[in-house]
Amino acid sequence: MSPAERPFLDKTHPETYKALAGVTRHVRRAERAAGLSRALTELVNVRVSQLNGCPACLSVHVPAARRAGVSELKLDLLPSWQDAEIYTEEERIALELAEALTIGRSTTGTISGPELVDVQNRALRTLDEEKFTALEWAIITINAFNRVSIASGHPPHEANYS
Repeated sequence: MSPAERPFLDKTHPETYKALAGVTRHVRRAERAAGLSRALTELVNVRVSQLNGCPACLSVHVPAARRAGVSELKLDLLPSWQDAEIYTEEERIALELAEALTIGRSTTGTISGPELVDVQNRALRTLDEEKFTALEWAIITINAFNRVSIASGHPPHEANYS
């Protein structure tokens, strides 16, 4: 089967995809209620989509990050955020948590068990519990959408760049 012949999961099982979209709506409400900024969430969405190599999700979330107020410089330097001084403490811990939950790595190496708990504890010192849990849900859901798009071979959304 060629990439073009892959079935789109969202088209083959639309009710399942709608359920996943429903989870995202609940997560967005939790983000707003917790006071998480759209800019922070979109920055995380972009980083997770970079890590997973999802062109369809990047073509959605890079423009969304710009609209939410994330600077071009922050988007350009995102792959090397650990070495760039331009990110706030909240952004840095959110990005570290995103990497830990996405690829099981932090800036110090592989994350498992106690190492993941360490990242989570540091995140809880920076973010309150509501922000922290809403952010974890956001990371989980963008990972799910990345995997649906990658498995389906969704193309980039070129209309977002017209």
